[in-house]
Order: sequence, then C-alpha cells, then structure tokens
Amino acid sequence: MVPFHLAFPVHDLAAARAFYGTLLQCPEGRSSDRWIDFDFFGHQIVAHLAPEDCTPVTASGVDGKQVPVRHFGLVLDMETWKSLADRLTQEVEFIIEPHIRFEGQPGEQATMFFADPSGNAIELKAFADPAQLFAT
Repeated sequence: MVPFHLAFPVHDLAAARAFYGTLLQCPEGRSSDRWIDFDFFGHQIVAHLAPEDCTPVTASGVDGKQVPVRHFGLVLDMETWKSLADRLTQEVEFIIEPHIRFEGQPGEQATMFFADPSGNAIELKAFADPAQLFAT
C-alpha cells in the first residue's frame, strides 16, 4: 500500500513533538519553526503551527458511542493495536476507550479514540479478520 500524507494544525510544535515523537514513537523527519514531519507508522503526517485552526470537533453516534466527526488514524494489525492500547491506557485520556465495535457484525473491529494536545482526534483500529475492513 502506498503511504498517505496528512497535514493538520497544532497550537504548539513542542507539544506535537512530545506527543507524536515521544508518546506515539513516530520518528521525526524534516522540520522548520512552522512544521514537523512525522513517520506515522509508515505514513507521512505533518504538524503545522496554526493555533487559530485548532477548533473543537463535533461528534456523531456510531455503534452507541459519540465518535469525533473530524479525525484521522490507522488500521493496524491486532498485535500492534493491543500493544498500543495497553501502553496508551497509562498515558492518554481516551475519547473512546479501547473496545470492540460492531461485535458479531460485519466490520467487527477493535478501536480507540484519543486526541493530541491540539485537540486533533485520532482513531487507531484493527481487525481480527482484515477482510472485514470494507464489509457491509
């Protein structure tokens, strides 16, 4: 799969560096005094200093939970997801705690939501059966 690229606003580059670089262990790429590239599990994300664009997100009901409408994330293998869920449980305040969504239905998945220091919502998910990614 070809890596994706995502640019997003942050209110503070030092906080972004600590969150993505240290907490999520994403290696840092190029940077300036206005932005930082991170290797987000093989994908390129870029935190741009733009505090005026860091606005609260609204939520929408999905499988009985209020999911942040504006979010980004990854589909990980189950072992990596479980390892991150265990580690992050001690480190972040979850928007939605790690759990299984759509249990027993098409698209069953492990998922968790949390936000970076600038309020950008992130979803990490995994499938026991990767063929369920686009199940209907």
